[in-house]
Amino acid sequence: METGSPHDTGTAGTAGTGGPAARDGEGPAWIALPPGLLRMRRLLLVVWLGLLTLAAALVPGLLAGPGWAAFALLPLALLVWGWVLLERNWRSWRYAERADDLLISRGVLWREETVVPYGRMQLVEVTSGPVERHFGLASVQLHTAAAATDATIPGLDPAEAERLRDRLTALGEARSAGL
Repeated sequence: METGSPHDTGTAGTAGTGGPAARDGEGPAWIALPPGLLRMRRLLLVVWLGLLTLAAALVPGLLAGPGWAAFALLPLALLVWGWVLLERNWRSWRYAERADDLLISRGVLWREETVVPYGRMQLVEVTSGPVERHFGLASVQLHTAAAATDATIPGLDPAEAERLRDRLTALGEARSAGL
């Protein structure tokens, strides 16, 4: 089954298009996550590893001498490495609405593609924690009868998350009516 590449820029859809993403003879139109998710994750990285860097410099520097403050280089290196990895991870997330199911693709080293048939969806919920709300983001969580196929799409614009929830709920009700 050909699903297309989540990294094809020519078939990338835009958020809020509504309707199934698949067109005749083409793979699904992948929709990327908004950049707000990357900004939020990078800010959290800087805050936590910044505090760790500060502690790693001050505590050994004050207790054992200024030479020991070099321990701060390790969390600083982790911050730089994490900065790059967060972008790679963010770019790997995509989702696509097809006629009968929703595709979610993610992963840098271990690629994972989840296919959630509309008729199997039991619950679609939109969640947004305090940090996500501050950045204007929400997540859509899909629950099915099989726990292994539950899926989440993080970092969406709240309006897009609500549109997606309403659309998936309507399609789920229509597909499961015959069961």
